[in-house]
Amino acid sequence: MNDRTKSFDFEKDIEQVNQIPAVANILEVICSTTGMGYAVVARVTKDRWIACAVNDKINFGLGVGGELKVETTLCNQVMELEKTIAIDHADKDPVYSGHHTPEMYGLQSYISIPLILKNGDFFGTLCAIDPKPALVNNEKTINMFKLFAELIAFHLDSLQNLSETQAQLQEEQENGEIREQFIAILGHDLRNPVNAISNAAQLLLRSSLDERNQRLAKVIQDSTNRTKGLIDNMLDFARGRLGGGIKLNYENSKNLEETLHQVIAELNMAYPDRLIQTDFNLKDEVKGDNKRIAQLFSNLLGNAITHGEKESPIIVTATTESDNFELRVINKGNKISEETEKHLFKPFSRGKVHHGQEGLGLGLYIASEIANAHNGRILVDSTDEETCFRFQISS
Repeated sequence: MNDRTKSFDFEKDIEQVNQIPAVANILEVICSTTGMGYAVVARVTKDRWIACAVNDKINFGLGVGGELKVETTLCNQVMELEKTIAIDHADKDPVYSGHHTPEMYGLQSYISIPLILKNGDFFGTLCAIDPKPALVNNEKTINMFKLFAELIAFHLDSLQNLSETQAQLQEEQENGEIREQFIAILGHDLRNPVNAISNAAQLLLRSSLDERNQRLAKVIQDSTNRTKGLIDNMLDFARGRLGGGIKLNYENSKNLEETLHQVIAELNMAYPDRLIQTDFNLKDEVKGDNKRIAQLFSNLLGNAITHGEKESPIIVTATTESDNFELRVINKGNKISEETEKHLFKPFSRGKVHHGQEGLGLGLYIASEIANAHNGRILVDSTDEETCFRFQISS
């Protein structure tokens, strides 16, 4: 793609050049070192020449944003060849004596260095001009200009990379919000058909069915209960990501011990072959949202059922002491790897799972968000023998 098919944002180019703090000093140094009266950073394309930053000591009259016809400048040649042009005295120069550019603008001394970006694109030139002769066509001066040109190009690259990164970040944020809105809408809209299926399954279980159809109806009911839990996790995830956070309601209709036993009873119905042993010592009232704690507990207990040894019991303890509350869920099984543990409470992060253990990976994330809403925390201790999840609330 050549310059004639590219789309340029010249205002942005001017803005970026002037965001570089060193540019003003560079132009001042050029003028004071060479004795020339006009120094400029120019944006140059095949069609346009635009001044981006200027130091004008001779009233040349072309300020920032000022434009020259590119074909009337020597920068056009600098762009095509990507080489420096330096003229001490135009009238005596064997190449540029009588050239239209010095004559048109009344110049005797001229120097122009190409500004080449890291990707090889030609941005423009670093120039200086004066109606009087000046010694610029020498190694020392040209090397100084090249050094300044490289510095300006480096900063332009950095600014353009930053601009592209910010644009990509903004796009990702917008895409992320759309995805999370979709999750919220999907979770909400799924509730009605799932409730309808659940109600139908309950009616079937109350009717006279043979043993085979009773089992099928029970499978449907268990699956809808599982699906309801997934939908709740999706909605909580979406609310948390969209800024709503986990909401707590401290008006509890049941005490916490009853609530925990209810969770165990529900999971025992779904997994009748799994043994769950309890040891509750809740002497003091726990300040919390019992329904949310039940949701947290259900996720921890469900995780233990899924990943623990089927032959070994799951142990659940709950204690209160000096306004502190701790809930433990312990299962026998393989140790959680260090790599998996790092991402255990992140959404959509499951680590390696076996067949039948697949899921969205939101359960532990939602549990940790509920713990945070209670100003609590969830800790995990995993060894080769057992894994323990601890939910703690401290006063």
